[in-house]
This record gives sequence, C-alpha cells and structure tokens, in this order.
Amino acid sequence: MAMLIESLEIQNFRLFRHVKLNKLSPMMVVVGGNGTGKSTLFDVFNFLKDALTQNVATAVHRRGGFKELVSRGERGPITLTVKFRESGGRLATYVLKIANENGKPVVEREILKFRRGNLGKPWHFIDFSRGQGTAITNEVAYGVEGAIEERKEYVLDDPSILAIKGLGQFREFRIVADFRSLIENWYISDFHIAEARPSIDAGEAEHLSSRGDNVAQVAYYLYEHHPAQFTKILEAMKARVPGVTDVEAKPTEDGRLVLRFQDGSFKDPFIARYVSDGTIKMFAYLVMLFDPKPFPLLAIEEPENQLYPDLMIELLEEFRSYSDRGGQVFISTHSPDLVNACKPDEVFWLVKENGFTDIRRASDDPLLNSLFEQGDLLGALWKQGLFTGAHPR
Repeated sequence: MAMLIESLEIQNFRLFRHVKLNKLSPMMVVVGGNGTGKSTLFDVFNFLKDALTQNVATAVHRRGGFKELVSRGERGPITLTVKFRESGGRLATYVLKIANENGKPVVEREILKFRRGNLGKPWHFIDFSRGQGTAITNEVAYGVEGAIEERKEYVLDDPSILAIKGLGQFREFRIVADFRSLIENWYISDFHIAEARPSIDAGEAEHLSSRGDNVAQVAYYLYEHHPAQFTKILEAMKARVPGVTDVEAKPTEDGRLVLRFQDGSFKDPFIARYVSDGTIKMFAYLVMLFDPKPFPLLAIEEPENQLYPDLMIELLEEFRSYSDRGGQVFISTHSPDLVNACKPDEVFWLVKENGFTDIRRASDDPLLNSLFEQGDLLGALWKQGLFTGAHPR
C-alpha cells in the first residue's frame, strides 16, 4: 500500500501544544535554532512506531513518563492525527489520543478511517477507547456502490495496546494490517559512525538498520542480489569522495565481514576503521538511498554532519530521487548549503514563542516565494534572517 503523509497534527506533545502541517510534499526539510523542537518533531514518528511495535505505556515511559511528555501546563490528552493519501486517491486518517489514567498511560481514543474522494463518507475501520471498541468486518465491500459497513465489538488485552497492532495480526483485517505494516516499516535514523566501522558477523541484511551497524551486511547483500544498484552506489562514491575507486564487503577467515575501501593512489585497500567519518557516512547513506525497496518514510536528522559542504546539493538530490521512488523523506538540518537545493514547498522552519513551538512553511511566505522566483536560494535567504523567528535571539 503506497501512501504518503498528507498532513500531521500534533497536540500537547512536549513543545508542540498545537501545530498542524498541511499538504506535505514527498520531501520535507526542517530548520530552526537549537531547542526549538526539531528532534521532538522527528520523535513523533518514533513515538508512533514505538507505541505500535511495543505499546503506548512503554513508548511514554521511554520518554520520561506522561508528565514529561505532555506539554507544560496541559493535562492532555496527547493527540496525534496523521492523514495519508494513497496513490489511488483514498484518504486515510489515523487519530491517536493518549491520556493519563490513575498514573498509567492509556489509549483514550484510536480511530482509523478511510474515505474515497473529497466528499465520500468515511468508514471507521477501527474505533477504540481504553482497550475496547469496534472494527469493520466486511472490508472487501469498501468502495462498492451502496455498501454498508458491518461492525463487531472487540476487547484487547491491555488499554495501552493499539488496535492496529491487535487486530492487524488477522487476515480479515487486511486494511488495518496494511496500515500497521506501513508504520512498522518507517525508518528513523539513529546513525552512529562508530558502529558502522567494526567487522560484523558474516551474512546478509536487506535493509540498513537505524544505527547503521549492519552496513557491511547490506553492502554484501546488494552486491550479491542487486548488482545494478551496487554499481550505482560505487559510481556515486567515486563522484563524491576523492580517490575512492571501489568498495567491497570482504569475508574474513574467522567468519566476519569487513568493509574495504580502495583508494586509486594505493595498492592495498583501507578497511573501514581507517577511513574518514565522512567516507563511512556517505557510503552508509548511499546504501540506504539505493535500497531496491524504499522505506515508506525516511527520517534523517542533520545529514550534513561529517560531510563536506559542497556535497549537500548532490546529497539532497539523492534524497529527492528516493522520494520520487516512493519513500517520503523528512530531514532536519543546520546546513544552508543543503537548504539551497530545496524548493519553497519543501522547507519548514520552527519558531519558539512563550515556551511553545510553531511551524512555518517557506511557500506560505510571499516575500520568500518572490525572492526564490527571482533566483535567490533559500539557504542564503535563511542566513540573511528572512526566515522570521528562525534565528536564536
């Protein structure tokens, strides 16, 4: 099920007392000063994924408990509303409300509804509160002219378990299961260069882990099963990292894999622990971006770290190409060079006022739009202070 996030509404989640992002493009780049909430915005995706793969109580406790997660001065509920648009045109809305009940986080309300077209009446495929609710049992009839939804009541084992997790395990709830799979396959990067350097147990891995510790296994998998994609990675590395002519994931005698980088100036290759941070990071990003099966959502914080500024425009084009293949991309950055490669509808900035954060979009600002159309680059306009409220005071 190919779906893109069309809008995101956040209420009472830390710095975001109430913000809404509408008409999101396939690629979104967020800028803002330290402490304005860039990491918090990205944690919304991580929170939803944690709540699904574990449960709401665990996701809340991992963030210090309900009192630390809810916006200051607010009692809740914490509400996240995500609207997705299928390639076929159907609009899906997922609403999750989390309350604090007797000191324990519970799902106050969870709704997954679909509608066809802008005027069609939505079908609530699930509608749950505190571990019990109803679900549609005749999914196959959805979209059929004159069809009426049929519902049945269900009870979950725990009021902090999401219904999309509980019911998404069963075949009769195909749409719920597809939606569950969509969120489970979000990729929120927590890349650590130190973990990408050591040798690793031999074997294959189809996708890069969030921490990047299996990059050698993924490189080996691509080399063996997707040689055309691996060749593209090598060509991109040659263009972006001076001297690199080849990269291989080499099995060792003790049954491990090491990454080896060949520099054209030297006879013997360098193993990963001896090459620069930027080289390792660029290779890991390319392995991720040339994945034959893009993640439905890719969230990356500050990809510019350890990379040469002149590479930012090319790297952003790789992210944009990834989004064109079906994986929606969210990026936070402090790099004007990266923002220089963006369009107004792709750039958002965070403004913190009176302890809470608001989100603004470059395409909504008439002056920025006019200057961009005249040839100015958005990163340069940001440095000039024209992103009102984006600079620390």
